[in-house]
Amino acid sequence: MADNVWILGITMTKFGKHADKDIVDLASAAAMGALADGGVTMREMGIMAAGNLMGPGGVGQQIQKQVGQTGIPVYNVSNACATGATALRTVIMAIKAGECDMGIAVGVEKLAGAGLLGGGGQAKRDGKVWEAKGRYGAVAPTDGRIGTDTMPGTFAQIGMEYGHKYGGADFELFARISEKNHAHSTLNPLAAYSKRFTLEEIMGDMMIAYPNTRPMCSANCDGAAAAVLVSETKLRTLSLEQQRRAVKVAASVLTTDPWEEACQILPNVNTLTRNAAKQAYEAAGVGPDDLDLVELHDCFATAELVHYDNLMLCPEGGAVDFFNSGAPWRDGTTPVNVSGGLQSKGHPISATGIANVWEVCHHLRGEAGDRQIEGAKVGLAHVIGLGSACGIHVLEKSAA
Repeated sequence: MADNVWILGITMTKFGKHADKDIVDLASAAAMGALADGGVTMREMGIMAAGNLMGPGGVGQQIQKQVGQTGIPVYNVSNACATGATALRTVIMAIKAGECDMGIAVGVEKLAGAGLLGGGGQAKRDGKVWEAKGRYGAVAPTDGRIGTDTMPGTFAQIGMEYGHKYGGADFELFARISEKNHAHSTLNPLAAYSKRFTLEEIMGDMMIAYPNTRPMCSANCDGAAAAVLVSETKLRTLSLEQQRRAVKVAASVLTTDPWEEACQILPNVNTLTRNAAKQAYEAAGVGPDDLDLVELHDCFATAELVHYDNLMLCPEGGAVDFFNSGAPWRDGTTPVNVSGGLQSKGHPISATGIANVWEVCHHLRGEAGDRQIEGAKVGLAHVIGLGSACGIHVLEKSAA
């Protein structure tokens, strides 16, 4: 078994609207970019894992037709918003198992104009009474007896619940979280939106699901990201420059919901992430205080707040104080979502898990340009998908 796996090359396309490109175009561009970034070719890959959630299926084989058909195994991955992270982990596991010494993971989605995700555009038969009908009616939706099937509503409830439990999480605080991320985005040329918003603009915009206004919601858009991974043994045979730029995968964790009687209908995103974080810190041999930056799944401003707590960036119940301290700003003690987060960078679902890793890698390499976190050595990338899946990768700077 290979002891360590490294990210050799990684890239993401600009997120946004790409009316002239389909998922194969976007994914192929990301794959070729990652290969070029790593200084290798498709012929050297021993496995491909391709993540896509909303497309027709079989995207991996379609990508191969554009970047090179070499007969290697292709795994087509679909795992909610953790699809990209799952594709990454699939390649990591194959390398660790000794099946190959190098592989490529790709995540791609076209979501521009998709509207609210999760609702399905279907009204309940009776607006006053929730019905659990059949297997999927009983255990799959995010709805409860009184609730919503849309993602904005679900995460609005999660944020409000945290505020009721611990206090201090009001409308303005959530808006200030969004203000931070939009400010960070102005330094990210690949973000779907690179516009700074004032607090008043955020709070006064269209209300989607209280307390999340439109700028506080992740941006549905088109995009792709890809990463080339390599075993440590193989890495040591490559050039010194390739070794210097390689980023160590110190931990790769994927979790689902544990059984809880109260959560057979409503997923518990807190337990999902907290369990993954505990495993990741233990595997990497680091703690939250060792992190120089974090890219977490801020699908909504309310989600970012609860994940400060779930990732143990603060004491339990201390997320409001953590934010008010200034810690998650670029110049704070624990910068969070320096990329602008999903609210600004965008959220092409299956690309997000790899794009979050891309952001961390660029800081660890010292290649993040104007938004560079100086001296970054350890970072964490996090995504969740309801239904449920949570992927966490802890990454470390090369000592070469």
